[in-house]
Amino acid sequence: MRSSPVSRSVQLSHWSFMFAEIALWSFVVLAVTGAVLMVFYDPAMTQVTYDGSYGPLRGVLVSRAFDSAMQLSLEVRGGLLIRQMHHWAALVFVAAVVLHLLRMFLTGAFRRPRTRQWLIWVALLGLGMFAGETGNALPDDMLSGGSLWLMVSVLQSVPVVGTWLASLLFGSGFPGEQVVPVLYGGHLLLSLVIGALLIARELMLRRNGHTRFVAALPVRRGGRPLMAAATAGMLVILGFGFQIAPIWLYGPARPTQISAGAVPDWYMGFLDGALRIMPGWELTVGGYTLSLAVLVPTVMVPGAFFGALAAYPMIERIVAARRGRPLPPPGLLDRPREKPVKTALAVAGITFYGLLWAAAANDQLAHHFHLTVEAVTIFFRYAVFLGPVVAFVVTRWICLALRQAEREAAEHGVESGVIVRSPDGGFHERLEPARHAPRLPSAR
Repeated sequence: MRSSPVSRSVQLSHWSFMFAEIALWSFVVLAVTGAVLMVFYDPAMTQVTYDGSYGPLRGVLVSRAFDSAMQLSLEVRGGLLIRQMHHWAALVFVAAVVLHLLRMFLTGAFRRPRTRQWLIWVALLGLGMFAGETGNALPDDMLSGGSLWLMVSVLQSVPVVGTWLASLLFGSGFPGEQVVPVLYGGHLLLSLVIGALLIARELMLRRNGHTRFVAALPVRRGGRPLMAAATAGMLVILGFGFQIAPIWLYGPARPTQISAGAVPDWYMGFLDGALRIMPGWELTVGGYTLSLAVLVPTVMVPGAFFGALAAYPMIERIVAARRGRPLPPPGLLDRPREKPVKTALAVAGITFYGLLWAAAANDQLAHHFHLTVEAVTIFFRYAVFLGPVVAFVVTRWICLALRQAEREAAEHGVESGVIVRSPDGGFHERLEPARHAPRLPSAR
């Protein structure tokens, strides 16, 4: 059946649908500001003497990449605004993708015929994180130098091909003179791939149409221009009023130095936390030493996470077929309470991520709560395993309790707040029949 004209329009019939629009328009801002930054940025690693407007760094040997980033930030009119908008847009893009994936998972919007859209969003999350990290390394400042140390450590921990991958990125030595140009090319390539995936997602959306909640609001055809203006306007406010990545305060990258209190962008915090709480295990196999302290938290954990996300629609279909339980009709979204196990899995995953993210601040937590770093680290080592289990059990219990409360309201009615007197002189509250919105078909 062909889609109706209404289904081909962008439907903002529920507030959670705005996450996809925020991701789309954040990427548009990224593309526009990135094109402006390309005009002034030089990714070369050759050393020059800084002679710009920032006095404390005059006379210091820096790379051309750092020098051009400093000139862009402090000497080009509007350059700092564009650069900060670009950085904020990257953070907002990844956040919107995460929230949209969470919305799709909780409501079952990943089911056929929209499984490929789900896979696109999973790929967008991974690509957005990689693109953000490659972009953070381009200014060649002290903070990005710490990121390069992490990159080379992760690559060298990969069995068999790790050393070759590290030499491909950094050359014969660390940090070398080719890493920033290579990352610059990778950053542009990742941006093109992300743009292509967003276009593919848009075409699939026009073909399959939007899903609908049980009680959906009327469709707003003019929602897309409003979301575009709101997203761009908020990014302008963030870029204008909130400082981010002040590279003149960090200084140029030095292989032997790192900034105090340096932390990655929010979406990479879980990797930092996993590295901090992972025991220093090593394993020797066939004369090769595997650094599990780096390989497990930075390669195996993210690989398992993205693999589980991509495979979940297929896993759900297999489990439903074996148990003889039919899946909901295409286009009808679940309420989270209607699928307690799936909702509990989502909350358990959020808890796992949140604990790893908090573990990235184990030193700060120890300082503020007057504890030892070892005690905080040991706490998180146990919490990342016990916390998701507790979250799963509690969330499933809450969903079952809500479903039970709905069944009781449907059978006996809901409280009206009206007190009536019975003929025998007693008082009781009048109950009214529960009102349930009918399930609406998909706008396909």
